[in-house]
Amino acid sequence: MTGKNLLLVVQVRKLVLDRCRSVEGKIEGLTAEFVNLQFLSLINVGLISVSNLPKLAKLKKLELSDNRIGGGLDILARKLPNLTHLNLSGNKLKDIGTLEPLKKLEHLKSLDLFNCEVTNLNDYRESVFNLLPQLTYLDGYDMEDMEASDSDGEVDGDGVDDDEDEGTRP
Repeated sequence: MTGKNLLLVVQVRKLVLDRCRSVEGKIEGLTAEFVNLQFLSLINVGLISVSNLPKLAKLKKLELSDNRIGGGLDILARKLPNLTHLNLSGNKLKDIGTLEPLKKLEHLKSLDLFNCEVTNLNDYRESVFNLLPQLTYLDGYDMEDMEASDSDGEVDGDGVDDDEDEGTRP
């Protein structure tokens, strides 16, 4: 990578690669050189594993919905230690034990598992909150079933609030 390109990569804080295809679990061009990346979206890219994600120490929000991930989440704590928001909706997660490695993500406060088989288990919400005491929100709701506010439950990742549609809510 040339010096100019590296400088540009270092400045990137938000990266959306939705619907790009992964080849053997790798997304071409996604490397550890994105040192300031805070938001990464890999929705529907065909991932079956997170093992090939690069180490991104500043990443706070990761969108992995609509992939085929069924486990191996221990990699996230090693490669993404500052993750606060993780969306795994629409993946192949079947049991609570699969989520155990997320305990090591001590900053994780929001986890979304909507449309994963694990959500059909008895006492699913209680079990996940017990397993991951650092969580504030699961599927957009806290332990008392209070919906996350926009500022708590969702983070743009770029430090800029989008207030354009504030007046249009019912």
